[in-house]
Amino acid sequence: MSPARLRELSPSQLTELAAGIRDLLVEQTSKRGGHLGPNLGIVELTIALHLVFDSPRDPVLFDTGHQAYVHKILTGRGGQFDTLRTRGGLSGYPSRAESEHDWIENSHASTSLSYADGLAKAIALRGESDRTVVAVIGDGALTGGMAWEALNNIAGADRPVVIVLNDNGRSYAPTTGGMAQRMAALRLRPGYERMLGRVKHTLPRTPVVGGPLYAALHAAKSAVKDWFVPQTMFADLGLKYVGPVDGHDVEALVQALSGARSFRGPVVVHCVTRKGLGYHPAETDEAEQMHSPPAFDPATGKPVAATTTTWTHVFGREMVVAGAERPDVVAITAAMSGPTGLTSFGTAFPDRMFDVGIAEQHALTSAAGLAMGGMHPVVAVYSTFLNRAFDQLLMDCALHRLGVTVVLDRAGVTGEDGPSHHGMWDMSLAAIVPGLRMAAPRDAATLAEELHEALAVTDGPTVLRFPKGAVPATIPAVRRFVAAEQPAGGSSVGGVDILVEPVGRQDRDVLLVAVGAFAAMAVEAARLLAAQGIGVTVVDPRWALPVPAEIDALAAQHRLVVTVEDGGRSGGVGAAVTDRLADTDVPVHVLALPQQFLESASRGELLVDLGLTGQAVARGITELIARRAMDVSGPVVSGSGPESIER
Repeated sequence: MSPARLRELSPSQLTELAAGIRDLLVEQTSKRGGHLGPNLGIVELTIALHLVFDSPRDPVLFDTGHQAYVHKILTGRGGQFDTLRTRGGLSGYPSRAESEHDWIENSHASTSLSYADGLAKAIALRGESDRTVVAVIGDGALTGGMAWEALNNIAGADRPVVIVLNDNGRSYAPTTGGMAQRMAALRLRPGYERMLGRVKHTLPRTPVVGGPLYAALHAAKSAVKDWFVPQTMFADLGLKYVGPVDGHDVEALVQALSGARSFRGPVVVHCVTRKGLGYHPAETDEAEQMHSPPAFDPATGKPVAATTTTWTHVFGREMVVAGAERPDVVAITAAMSGPTGLTSFGTAFPDRMFDVGIAEQHALTSAAGLAMGGMHPVVAVYSTFLNRAFDQLLMDCALHRLGVTVVLDRAGVTGEDGPSHHGMWDMSLAAIVPGLRMAAPRDAATLAEELHEALAVTDGPTVLRFPKGAVPATIPAVRRFVAAEQPAGGSSVGGVDILVEPVGRQDRDVLLVAVGAFAAMAVEAARLLAAQGIGVTVVDPRWALPVPAEIDALAAQHRLVVTVEDGGRSGGVGAAVTDRLADTDVPVHVLALPQQFLESASRGELLVDLGLTGQAVARGITELIARRAMDVSGPVVSGSGPESIER
């Protein structure tokens, strides 16, 4: 399918196409999971967009991007959908490498309107007056402050930008009937605008009756608009508003979008859609309309994999425990209470649960206010979205030394969602925040323990991070080591866990510092190294930033320190350890993620590629020790890959 072929179809054929697209969406997302509900709800709207606008000449920008599957199908990629969310296959989001129809690779919300504003300015400066920029925004993205900053700029200009508000919530029902359509057509008619302009400029100057009559007419016009149009806020900004339009009526959508395109100025077209439409299990999923299910049985909509206990589940359970023990604990979510595990807390303590919408910046500063007021807020977001609120973490929480706990789900390599969702930036960001403490639990028991410790901290922000997926089996500590002295700059939250120590007469060759979920991999690497006669101590720093004082003492007992983490190597835990040991004679080797946008692939595939498996780490350490033995003059500089740092 292509946009040109789409325009050749009859209305009945378009209806058949919509049904076929829904079948394809269910069939393909059932195999590996994906964003099903949002795409089922945008089928007719996407068809109408490609009937009216000339993509890619008219840029069509999908906010958040998880609702662009139908757009991919209509722009020639339907035959590749069996590769969706696989290595080398179709991305789950728009991808510039895939198609000229994909302008932006946005999968962070509330950005499309800013892109649209910039593109419209560029098009105007190039004198290409026949082009229109289209931004499709919805699914909660208008709750983000960045969207309103962009609206303020778009409304202040006269460039052709069509903002399609895909309203798939339950606040509005589609408005039907000829009167609503007539009102929309009237407002977009150039003659109507010219008439309003003449009335505005001449009637108030008419003696005696001019002013009052104009005021009365203006009030009547506003009253009529308020009756038919619920979104008067757009008109107040100076944006023309059309709708609500039935988002599943192709004819009505084409009429509204064609009028908006002809207006040649900024217009909001409000389309009411139903998330999950056409697939009964999605329609009846009250919680999320199958927003982003894992692999499922297409006949029933039920997951095909056995239920496992996830990191998210453990965190949610422990939050309920904490809420019961402490009335000052409150929770904040940015429109993701379910995905971040806070639903149960909200059910148990509804007055202490705050959903701020897709507004991570506001979430952090609101949390600062709650902390100032005597509460201990827990802000739960995906790791990748902490990037959006860094300034608030730094200046609003840390500067004021406030006890705010930030819990980062989906930290590290997340897999199929691709480069924008790998949670690999958080440790690099956290490491530069004064007074911040960051913990990375290795299993369910340490998550519970470290959350409890975080809630006891009142003099600065704390961060807990854990990956996506099933929580691993418990990894017991041999012992907990607490340094006798705690030099300035170290963490004060209580000791490190020794997971493995050299056995028998083995020397203390290597101190392997394993951050968070990499503990199990480090234990495996130590077992393989022990079989070669290499003595390894594996330590879980627990509170990895700032570097615990215990690392200094342990490093002094070993010939080599190796750190392993699932974050970017620049500025992360390994870099902090390197800085901490700079004045010692112990060399440090850092294993971490390269500072790159990693592709979409499974977590396992990517970790193998990056050499972050037990076997690869053991082999690398063996090679390091062998090279050091050959160079009796001191540490070597290996240059063995982008993740290596040696002194």
